[in-house]
Amino acid sequence: MSDRANPVRVNDETFEREVIRSPIPVVVDFYADWSAPCRATEMVFRDLSERLSGRVKFATVNVDEAAWVTRSYGIHSIPTFLFLRQGNERGREVGPVDPVAFRSSLRRHFA
Repeated sequence: MSDRANPVRVNDETFEREVIRSPIPVVVDFYADWSAPCRATEMVFRDLSERLSGRVKFATVNVDEAAWVTRSYGIHSIPTFLFLRQGNERGREVGPVDPVAFRSSLRRHFA
């Protein structure tokens, strides 16, 4: 797996450059290292990042390290997945998701 296929870690300082200005759609995973539901969906997120490399960017935001971005998007539960295109939120999913449901969400929000 190349580094490009891995989700990119973003924080308050890099969010605009990596997510808002991205030329391709972005899925942002708001997570915390201590959260079991977040850990449960990590492999699904990584797998889709690899499969869709170059078509959809996958980014992660640790809510404990990026308070400004977390607050500005009104994240209250984790994991929360934001689907953004050209900086605009197209949708969000809250809670752990299985691979089939996640792919359906991608199609629905980025169709």
